Amino acid sequence: MISVIMLTYNREKYIARAIEAILKQTYSDFEFVIVDNGSSDRSGQIADEYARKDARIKVLHIDKSTIGHGRNIGIANAKGDYIAFVDDDDVASPDMLGFLNQLVKDNHADIAICGAQKDVNGKILPHSMWNEYCIWSATDAVTELLKRKRNNAGLPTKLIKRTLFEQIPFKEDCKYEDIWICYKYMANANKVAAYGLPKYCFTRHENNNSSFTQNSGLWKAEQMEEYLAAFRERTEYISSKIPALAELVQYSEWSYMISMCDKIKTYELKDCYNIFVELVQELKTNQQEFLVSPYIQDFEKEWMQKYILQEG
Repeated sequence: MISVIMLTYNREKYIARAIEAILKQTYSDFEFVIVDNGSSDRSGQIADEYARKDARIKVLHIDKSTIGHGRNIGIANAKGDYIAFVDDDDVASPDMLGFLNQLVKDNHADIAICGAQKDVNGKILPHSMWNEYCIWSATDAVTELLKRKRNNAGLPTKLIKRTLFEQIPFKEDCKYEDIWICYKYMANANKVAAYGLPKYCFTRHENNNSSFTQNSGLWKAEQMEEYLAAFRERTEYISSKIPALAELVQYSEWSYMISMCDKIKTYELKDCYNIFVELVQELKTNQQEFLVSPYIQDFEKEWMQKYILQEG
């Protein structure tokens, strides 16, 4: 059985659509655990109304906490051998669970991944799509995640074996939990099956966590600091767990750092100036290694010249 877990907080405008998308799945062997994270609007009530009509739904009401805590509560109350997380403002295609379950079944995979689209002001755009059936080892899956083309840190679009969540629970003292944790599931999987046909649609709006990453002008110091801390931990973890990827994961961290330098300067993010100084100092220290990395892009070299080398 599959457990679908949805954490909701003040999404009365979107939650009914998200719930109905799961109830319309062509794959029927699932339970639906909805965790109401202390909503002050009607989100929890709407979930309760659906639960009274459909026995597959279980609603848990908790005090407002972090996303990681809410997800851990959901896992503790789930019974499935595999778990899929969906967001309360997104829409799953009717065949998403069946598609992911077939990938798991056909390949004896610990993780299955599908592609996705995104809804931006009513316009449906590609998000993460590729027309290739892929079977990855843990090393392959982490490599794809670091390259950010056919794998990403978001948990929706993924069906993951329950034992991985029991082995690696969500971090509960952060705001952007996916970047802290998703790569660890990939690194500890025996096999990952991925096929990038779009079976999920993300909704982009001003009130969700994805909005600031899509709009560079919304970045704040707190978010940059958390991302930087998560990427530094990721570099240490992957370098230890999969030494063959040490060079790539270190490049990925530096790539993030120089991209943040560009955002801070381009969008005049005054709140982030102290972070800019810190990034410049660290990139100066590591400039020789970064500039000769086989993974570095031409635009990153240009940014290094503009923000780091000229600073010296």
